[in-house]
Amino acid sequence: MSTKSQPPGPVRRSRSVPTPIRRALRDVADDIGVWRKLRGLTQAQVADRAGVSPNTVRRLEHGDGGITLENSLRIFRALGILESVPRALDPYETDIGRLRSDEQLPQRVRPKNLSAPGRAAAGEPRRHR
Repeated sequence: MSTKSQPPGPVRRSRSVPTPIRRALRDVADDIGVWRKLRGLTQAQVADRAGVSPNTVRRLEHGDGGITLENSLRIFRALGILESVPRALDPYETDIGRLRSDEQLPQRVRPKNLSAPGRAAAGEPRRHR
């Protein structure tokens, strides 16, 4: 009897999913299922229109967080709801975004709590000479 040795695959660390993320996954999953049913489509029909496997649609509707953003957007397009996603994420549709809309955004944001020689660490008072 011969046993084939499999090359080691990528090691995935099991991370616990924070409760707010789990809740959002469940809410999105429920909404996707409702949208599909409102359109009168089966999971297979959505998958065909989106160019993904029926298993991908099933996983999204069950709140699987491992679905790629691209596949999620493909499914949203197949359901006719793609246009609402960028609008929902538009920072200028929020109070903070509207308040800061006149400011020039930096090209790069650097962490504010870097500890470097001559710099006070986060939470340490600066010493004046």
